[in-house]
Amino acid sequence: MRKSLGIVMALGMLVGGVGAAQASPEGVWELDTRDTRLQLQLCGDGTKLCGTLVWLSDADYNDQYLPYLNTPVTNGVPQTGPNRWKGAMRLLGHDVTGTITQRSEDQMSLTACAFIVACKTYQMFRVAQ
Repeated sequence: MRKSLGIVMALGMLVGGVGAAQASPEGVWELDTRDTRLQLQLCGDGTKLCGTLVWLSDADYNDQYLPYLNTPVTNGVPQTGPNRWKGAMRLLGHDVTGTITQRSEDQMSLTACAFIVACKTYQMFRVAQ
């Protein structure tokens, strides 16, 4: 019984991995804070990730970020593995090193670090268009 459970779990992980491997990062993604959306697309040789801040909610604190609307967030961040990109980004006026990992067709995570020690992870969800 243990052996068959292990096989079932391994198959489940394989199937889960296949879904992410076939997923495309291209599209509009909303941060889990529900106040920011990024348009992402593959660029350069087709493996790099480019992105633009395309939407801010009408929350009062977002007024300070309006100058960054429709400006690049990522500009050719290199792929470092399957469904993973890491490099320099500019988030809301701050230079950071970030890692974007696509978890599934409709979910990504973004970990951004400023000054190496100040890091924050966001979940991002695909916006239906």
